[in-house]
Amino acid sequence: MSAVAGVLVTVAVTPALAVSGMTATNTINVFENLPNYLTVDQLSQKSTIYAIDGNGAPFALASFYDQNRVEVPVESMSQDVQDAAVAGEDPRFEQHGGVDLQGTIRGALSTVTGGGTQGGSSITQQYVKNVLVQKCEVLNDQDKLDACYDEATETSPERKLKEMRLAIGVEKEYSKLEILQGYLNITLFGGSVYGVEAAAGYYFNTTAANLNLSQSASLIAIVNNPEKFRLDRPESEANGAANGYAANKERRDYILGEMLQYKKVSQEEYDVAIAAPIEPTITEPSTGCQTAGGSAYFCDYVTHVLKSDPTFGEDEDTRMMNFRRGGYDIYTTLDLDLQLATETTMAENVPQTASWDVGSVATSVEVGTGRVLTMAQNKTYSQDPEVQATGAQYSGVNYNTDYDQGGSSGFQPGSTYKVFTLAEWLKEGHALNERVDSARKSDWGTFQDYCDGPQTFPGYNPKNDANEPGTGYTALQSTINSINTGFIGMAKKLDLCKIRDTVESFGVHRADGGELEKGASSVLGTNEIAPLSMAVAFAGIANAGKTCSAVVIDRIVGPDDAEIAPPTSTCKQSVEPSVAAGMAYAMKRVLTEGSATQSNDSTYPKVPMIGKTGTTDGAKDTWMTGASSKVATVVGVVAVTGEANQRSRDYAFESGSAATARHRMWPDIMSVANAKYGGDEFSEASTNVIQGAQVPVPDVRGQSTADAQAALEGAGFEFADGGVIDSELPAGSVARTDPASGASAGNGATITVFSSNGNQILLPDVTGQSLDQARGTLTGFTVTTTDQAVTDPNQNNKVIAMTPTAGTPASRGSSVALVVGKMGAAG
Repeated sequence: MSAVAGVLVTVAVTPALAVSGMTATNTINVFENLPNYLTVDQLSQKSTIYAIDGNGAPFALASFYDQNRVEVPVESMSQDVQDAAVAGEDPRFEQHGGVDLQGTIRGALSTVTGGGTQGGSSITQQYVKNVLVQKCEVLNDQDKLDACYDEATETSPERKLKEMRLAIGVEKEYSKLEILQGYLNITLFGGSVYGVEAAAGYYFNTTAANLNLSQSASLIAIVNNPEKFRLDRPESEANGAANGYAANKERRDYILGEMLQYKKVSQEEYDVAIAAPIEPTITEPSTGCQTAGGSAYFCDYVTHVLKSDPTFGEDEDTRMMNFRRGGYDIYTTLDLDLQLATETTMAENVPQTASWDVGSVATSVEVGTGRVLTMAQNKTYSQDPEVQATGAQYSGVNYNTDYDQGGSSGFQPGSTYKVFTLAEWLKEGHALNERVDSARKSDWGTFQDYCDGPQTFPGYNPKNDANEPGTGYTALQSTINSINTGFIGMAKKLDLCKIRDTVESFGVHRADGGELEKGASSVLGTNEIAPLSMAVAFAGIANAGKTCSAVVIDRIVGPDDAEIAPPTSTCKQSVEPSVAAGMAYAMKRVLTEGSATQSNDSTYPKVPMIGKTGTTDGAKDTWMTGASSKVATVVGVVAVTGEANQRSRDYAFESGSAATARHRMWPDIMSVANAKYGGDEFSEASTNVIQGAQVPVPDVRGQSTADAQAALEGAGFEFADGGVIDSELPAGSVARTDPASGASAGNGATITVFSSNGNQILLPDVTGQSLDQARGTLTGFTVTTTDQAVTDPNQNNKVIAMTPTAGTPASRGSSVALVVGKMGAAG
């Protein structure tokens, strides 16, 4: 081997010797001192994102790659392609020890004598060169990458010398079959196609194992000059469909001839192959999330999760590059059955475009795990600006997720956000049946805020969606019918900053990354939130108050089939189970008798469910959000830019009103979820949560308003001024309370106090008086009479009954009916 090396080195570096005057002996010493060990790193391969179908089989959603390569063992490569590679590139492959003496001398002499540069490289040397190039490809710094590539590919004696030395080392380390396998997996087949498996699929829509003789020779022909001999440019004049891919055919036929010469094929096989036309079937590999169809936005979210996972690197760019090169199999949480139902109902109920900037979203989360089961919207996914510019039906923005996860800046969830005020209400010990001042007003007074101090909102005058006139709704009534003023009244008895704390405890945050607003209006859902955040929160409510963060990856398998730990869900107790039970109690009533009955009535099979509707100003955005004990789902129809020309309440799709599309889609999704996952009863709410600790209302009639307020607040109640009413009590004193004195009310309940105007008197008792006497006693009242037959002479012409009865408060001028006894009257 030393003798061979001496000849090879002398010949290979002759041009350098001629210039430098270095002796051949010195060159051999240099050669012997070169490293002979080459580390073969993991090759760049495509990574694939999968869902699992109903039978448990993986279903590929999309693949990602910088180099379209799928490594396969040599057993999965046809013998024809193995023989074509050896015959066409290195006929003496089985005989040499890494460097082909004849080929190298021929190439070197051609270079020295001016016959042009010839390769003369063995398969092992080509493998070495490709490995060195692959080491460059993983560099992030473009300048370093370019320098590395130039060093690995430059045409120079020095580079050739190093390549030869490493090739000899490779031959010592690996078998011929291992080297051939590595070579056919690493080599470039034109464009971004690397390795024989990917090349077989791309050029002939087959696998490396199923390549025939003609196809094998055509593919190996490409290796010789990937740009010149590639088969995916049918319009090429030199190598296109019109001339039968003449350039490739010439090289193919040469390889077939070599195979015949070295007895790799028979004459008959050769004749058939040489006569076969070159007919590529170009099959573009799926790449990027656009290949995932309706699941593309879910796929997009998965890629953003991967970018944030330190498993793949120290920063976002490195992570995505490693993912695209690493050959990872990502098995996701997507439920294909539920996803199909989601995509189908959305396509049936919401168009991709309309006369306004219509958008629609739907996402489902598994309760207790945070696994995202569905994610869809009414747009075709594309990240190509030119495609997006062709129409509003295309979008690269995921409406379901946060801005930094490829999403939008979020949408106002409207009244679905009220459930967090309800949570804080119950946390603070208030009951569902506790009443609050819910009369509409333009001055709500001062709200408590432990973060920034007491707050006022002059002129803030929210109205109720259906203009409900009530003034003292309970928290339960406000939840069932989504009473805006009821929730503002509840917030008045709470702390705005504590309400925000409770919102955040459920994992809810602004989609744009900003701080949640906490003013009075925020109680009604004016913060812009990603739908996925709301789905996670409702799953937390359904999970006895324990919220689990969203996850989209179940398994990660590396290129060596090693399991890699995926990102995990973090679960935390947002509210106590007793509070969650109270929330569920109220939201079950929303579905059975409140604003979400349309969704409940259309869902089958029936399982226990909770829900809340949401409608923003002018019905611009409409929501249906709810859950069983197994799956939580958010559905919305929104104005994407917030500038809808026609609000959804006034607009109709082919499927029906835009405002009620949510109630057509949510049942379709939850029906599939209920059938597949089932659902259990929610925990029963305690009496204290529903009714509160019952306390008798003190009797404050006749007291001054100030004394009555002190007495009521001392008993644990809230005071509300109900205004002035007719009463017989002195003007300014308390006439009555609601609830009335002696009645039981929940601790902390609001007692409305009504003051007397003094306009009434207690009716005097006129029974037993003559009619004339009675009229005199009732001066100032309108008296009507009715005769009634009597047999007792003492009752004749006497008042025997009066209505209202004696002692009843009555206003002067009101009517009093008297019954007068008459002897012998007909009755």
